[in-house]
Formats: sequence, structure tokens, C-alpha cells
Amino acid sequence: MMPPLVDTDWLAAHLGEAGLRIVDATWYLPHLARDAGKEFEAAHIPGAVFFDIDAVADRLTVLPHMLPDPQSFARAVGALGIGSDDRVVVYGGRHLIASARAWWTFRVFGHDDVAVLDGGLPRWRREGRPLESGVRSPSRRVFAPRVRPELVRDLSAMRGNLASQREQVIDARSHGRFIGAEPELRPGVRSGHIPGSFNLPYDRLFHPEDTTMLPAPELRRAFETAGLDLTRALTATCGSGVSAAVLALGLHLLGRSDVAVYDGSWTEWGGRDDTPIER
Repeated sequence: MMPPLVDTDWLAAHLGEAGLRIVDATWYLPHLARDAGKEFEAAHIPGAVFFDIDAVADRLTVLPHMLPDPQSFARAVGALGIGSDDRVVVYGGRHLIASARAWWTFRVFGHDDVAVLDGGLPRWRREGRPLESGVRSPSRRVFAPRVRPELVRDLSAMRGNLASQREQVIDARSHGRFIGAEPELRPGVRSGHIPGSFNLPYDRLFHPEDTTMLPAPELRRAFETAGLDLTRALTATCGSGVSAAVLALGLHLLGRSDVAVYDGSWTEWGGRDDTPIER
């Protein structure tokens, strides 16, 4: 079993091994107007396949990149040549967006042998490591999903937690968005945060120089400084369920493999008129 975070030296040493699948999960917020799929075709880590979080998603909701049903996920990753017995390394851009989301999604569907590449494609490029272009057509493999509902929170669960306060909620958005001083990125979404939640912008989990993840003692300090009790139940949220997975990964590295993600996140909560908010 791989650790949840591997570095570029590790991946370079294992590149091309049988049973190791490399997944490019690069994703950009819509306002950046960048095409991650075309960028993948132009240059990616050798052997990688492209995992589009907007395509491997529930297509029956207006909410962005919500989790698909188990069978749809199994078909999608099977078509990418990923089977239940494979080791999976996921990479993306700066601050592990959205490789951590893909990592969490594999875990939701029962696949534990999955890791995120620390530093992502930017670090791989900086180090002058090999790239290739084009798109592969891998042989389909069988992926058997085993759903872990305990890793996911929906609107009903988040409403219930307002009363019970059983779980601490940690929000990965910027502090300005959290307190309502900055506008939301999606039209029609109110500003503020879920009442009683804590705030830790996801980019604070990384070295500023090379955007690799902080060591465990510094990760722990960041979460505790944000106000969390790391012995209690935790749920991560953000704008649309992507950067929340970065917090879940950081907590996983501290031994908290049980952290859930609120899939709809602020796009759902702030996009309604019947959910309370704080600023």
C-alpha cells in the first residue's frame, strides 16, 4: 500500500511499473478560462490518463462536479484503464487542486491504494523530468466500487450538524470569502460561511517556495491554530467540494483517515435561501 502522498523521486523511480496507473486530474475554476484537457494533450507525465472531475460526476444536478453513482464511477475509471487491483498516483496543478479531490473520490468508492503527487505537475516540470503528449487509449479494466458513505456529507447531514454540533466543520476557502468580505466566484451564491465553522485556507498547508505540503508538525499546528480539536469528528467544506479534499488529505497525513467532505459545499449551502449563514 502506498502512502497518501508521494514525491517526484518516488514516482520517477516507479514510472512504468505494471499495475501503477498515473492520473492527471488538473482542473481550473471556470473564471480562469483554461482548458485542462487540451493542456493534458500537449504535455503530461508519461503513461498518464486524464481524469476530468467535471465529467466523472453526477450529470443530473446543477451543482458542479458532484460525486457520480458507483456504477458510473466504475465505468469511467475502467475506461481509463484503472482496475481494482491497481495502484493509482494522481497529480494536478499547484496546491494539489484537484488531485486531492480525485484522491478522495477513489477512497469514497473503496480504493485505498491511491496517492497524490506532492508538488504536482509544476514540480515535475521544474525538475526537468520527462513529459509526453497525445492521448492514450488504454485497455478497459474492471473496477469494483465499494462505497464509503461515511466519507461524504450532504445538505441534510450538514443541517443536522447545526443542531447536534457533533462534527467540527473546517472551510478551505479564503478568509475574505469566509467572512463575506470577498464576493463568491459563482453568480447567485451568497457570501459568508456555515454557522459555527472554522476557516483554514487550503494554500496554508504548503511551503510557499515550492508548493509542496508542509511536514506533519506544521500541518498539525495549522489545523490547531485554526481552532480545531483534532480528537473530534471533522468535516471539510469549501466552494464546491474540491479544495476541501486538500484539507482532508492534510488531516489524513496526521492519522485522520475518517474526515468527511461536504460534497455540495458553499455552492450548495450559499446558493439556497433557506440555509443560515454567518459573516
